[in-house]
Amino acid sequence: MPAPIEDVWEFHSTVDGLRELTPDWMRLRIGGVEGPDGESDPEVLVAGSTIEMSIRPFGVGPRQRWTSRITEREPEGTTAPERSARFVDEMEGGPFRRWEHTHAFYADGDETLLVDTVAYRLPLGPLGDVAGPPAKIGFEGMFRDRHRRTVDRFSEN
Repeated sequence: MPAPIEDVWEFHSTVDGLRELTPDWMRLRIGGVEGPDGESDPEVLVAGSTIEMSIRPFGVGPRQRWTSRITEREPEGTTAPERSARFVDEMEGGPFRRWEHTHAFYADGDETLLVDTVAYRLPLGPLGDVAGPPAKIGFEGMFRDRHRRTVDRFSEN
């Protein structure tokens, strides 16, 4: 990313960042955000924060509800990271049997390397497992789009 790690980290640490990075075709709606202390709409998504959302990919089918919790955040506070940082969000309720997304940030001079890693299990048991490889193609496209949006955002500044 063409920006220092502090800027990229700060952007990804907010629900507004999530909104901006989610492709339009996902039809994302945020139902509510709660901090670990029960605070509504916290400024920064720290460990313990919960996001209630729904998606309706391509506008097809019913809305899929999704609850995501930030389970790890390093560094924990709102201070900017030195050379690297990461946070993990896990789906607590939603369309997958499992979804764990690690966002890792590495300083590279005045730029930032952003690495997304997702561990997931599709619904429908063994049938979902068979569909895993084609689903991976869709996820890769979505994350390429997210990274492009991040590059575009910081290229404009």
